Formats: sequence, structure tokens, C-alpha cells
Amino acid sequence: MTHTDLDLDTRARQLDGEHVFHSWSAQTALELPVLAGGSGCRVWDHAGRSWLDFSSQMINVNVGHQHPAVVQAIADQARQLSFCSPAVASLPRGEAARRITERAPAGFRKVFFTNGGADAVENAIRMARLHTGRDKVLSAYRSYHGNTGAAVAATGDWRRLPNEYSRGHVHFFGPYLYRSEFYSTSAEQESERALRHLERIVQCEGPDTVAAILLESVPGTAGVLVPPPGYLAGVREIADRYGIVLVLDEVMAGFGRTGRWFAFTGHGGEPDLIVFAKGVNSGYVPVGGVIIADHIAATFEDRVFPGGLTYSGHPLAAASIVATLDTMAAEGIVANADRIGREVLGPALADLADRFPMIGEVRGEGVFWVAELVANRDTREPISAAVMARCKRELAARGVLSLTAENRIHVAPPCVVTDAEVSEAVAVLHEVLALAKGWV
Repeated sequence: MTHTDLDLDTRARQLDGEHVFHSWSAQTALELPVLAGGSGCRVWDHAGRSWLDFSSQMINVNVGHQHPAVVQAIADQARQLSFCSPAVASLPRGEAARRITERAPAGFRKVFFTNGGADAVENAIRMARLHTGRDKVLSAYRSYHGNTGAAVAATGDWRRLPNEYSRGHVHFFGPYLYRSEFYSTSAEQESERALRHLERIVQCEGPDTVAAILLESVPGTAGVLVPPPGYLAGVREIADRYGIVLVLDEVMAGFGRTGRWFAFTGHGGEPDLIVFAKGVNSGYVPVGGVIIADHIAATFEDRVFPGGLTYSGHPLAAASIVATLDTMAAEGIVANADRIGREVLGPALADLADRFPMIGEVRGEGVFWVAELVANRDTREPISAAVMARCKRELAARGVLSLTAENRIHVAPPCVVTDAEVSEAVAVLHEVLALAKGWV
């Protein structure tokens, strides 16, 4: 470690504090790590201190940090053509769209590209409203769909409240057996009662006013709420019964995160519109989009679609998508995420839950997991924010970057994570939980 290295970290913090305005934060007293580089599942600062990244940053670096094939594809495209208008055809954009639709179910042949997940949700809502001629959008209270006008209004958590400027949004409770809103005692009950609740909302709002039901296939920020058996298929049936467009948000759960290309394929309930971002190119260049079922796309064959973005299908983003999806297929990265979840990470977290009563529940699939921490396992009282903050700091101090939300530690390493890296991170988590017993 040199003085120059330390100066770079200090300089990064100084510039950040003086000039960068951070999202979802009061701006004073932020304590942020400095990242200077990364490779695979590890990141480091300028002075060489490293961490295992078990947050995948924003649960998006699915292919790992600085994968050489993706970096090379971006560099090659930058040398050839760094930008072209959405109003022209380009080979990388077409190749990216083809690779995405090849992984979607049959009957999805078109992709509308956006800058990220939030504006993908915006455009999916626009498509549903124009296709149906209706206005209302139903979405879950336990959800996050992005921070633009309609996307944040569709979001169910606290971030919606200061931002409710978009019209026509109605919320409902989705399934969450551990903290059931329906007094359920089994996954089957929770699914049945949540579906009945949703249908009653549709009926009370007036089915002919509802354009779309918008759901995260596996709600992520809200707690990795894996849907109980039959739920997504039941939502599909309700949507069909009342002529409603089903939009599944796969921004966080898609492209390998659950050990499948798309999370919903493990739970039934094929959508009409699929929203994506994050894992499609591991966040190397900002990009998102909507995969459009043929019957929705047909609405706009002779009718202008009133939406567009300057950077839709940006060549660098398109090239990064092609390289990411090709690499994931060639290296078996999605299969690795599935195996890690079933054989390594899931069992390791379940073992921690057996050892520490502070863990009320572990749930997830693939490399998409959460440990929900409670002060009392019988009452399920959530652990305090102060204890959660301390857990996060102690994990980082021991070399593991984590993502925490409310009373949950989200465990979401890149899809390329190894057995040894899981063991290393779980050992650190074990150490921190042992300490945390004295903080409650």
C-alpha cells in the first residue's frame, strides 16, 4: 500500500462528498466504500483492500465483474460505431434483440429497448394502456419497479409516497407466507387467498378499467418473495378472465439470477410483456427493455407507438448484451447459479438458520436469497435498524459486501460464484451473526 494509493481513496471520498448527490439518502454523514476495480466476484479499492461482492452491486452483475469477453465486445463496438440513432437499423441492436427473444417463450418476437428497468416499466404500462384502451394498473404493495413517474407510483414500498404523481395506480397484497396478510398457515392457503384477494380488487375497481397487472416474478427488494405454487398461474387466469395485460417485471430476477433465464418459467403464468434490465448485460452499460408478445406488438403494426428514447438500443449496450448472453450460454453460468442455489448456498443458509434463532426465515433460489432477521423467532418481531446497520458494517469489515433492506440481509453473489467463495462468505456471515446475538 503506497501513499499514492491512499491518496486516491481519500480523493475519491472527497470528490464524492463535495459533488455527488446520492439516491435514496440524506446527503450528510454517508459512509461509502471506494471501489477502484473488480474481477469475478471480488472488488477492491485503490489501496488494494478487497471484498467478496455478495450484493452483485445492485443485484445486477450476474456475469461477474470485468468479464473479458464483455469488456472486449464493448471496446470493439466503441472503435467501430459508438452511437447511432434508434431511427436506423444496426447489426448489434438486432443481434441483441434476437438473443433475448430466443430465450423468451414462443410468441415473443419483438424487443423495445430502454435505458434501464424503470423506463422499461414505463413503456410496458404505456403499451398495456394503449392495447386495452383502459387506464388502471394493479401492482403489489411489496414491490419496487423503479424511480420514474409511473414506475415509482406502481412501486408499493415507502419510496412511492413522496412521488405519487402518476394516475390510475391501485395496489394489492401479494403472497408472503412468513408475514401473511391472509392468516394463512400453508403455501397452498397463501396462494389461494392471495389470488382471491387480487380478483376482488379487480372486481371492485371495475374490470373494464384495468389495463394491466404488474408483478415482479420474484419480488426482490421487497424480500426475495418466491411465489407459492400456483400463484403466477392463477394471476394469469385472472388476467385472461378480465382481458387484462399481465406484465412481469424480471429486471432483478431475470437472466440467470434464479438459476433460469427467466424467473417466471419456474412458476408458471406466462406474461404478455416481460420487463428486463440489470442481468441482461450485467450492468456494464445502462440498458433495459420490454419483450413484447406478438399479440401486443400487432396493436402497433399500423398504429404509431407514442414512445421512444434517444439511447434506445445503444450500440455499446447492444454489444454488451450479445457478449453477456453468449458468454453465459458458453460457460454454463445460468446452470452454475441453479446448482449453487440448490446444492451450496441454499443449504448453507438453512444451516445458519438452524444455528441462529435470529434468522426467522431463509428463502430464495439460484443466487437470489435473503435471510430475514428477527429479535424474537416466536413473535417474528423484526430486528432493529441499528442492528442491521451494524451487521452490514461488520460484514464489510471482514471482507464481504452485502445488501441489506429493512430487517433482511440479501445474499446475491454473481452467477459465476464458486463453491469456495460461498463458503468464505457464509463463514463471515456466521461470525457476524454470532456477534450480533449480543446486540439484540
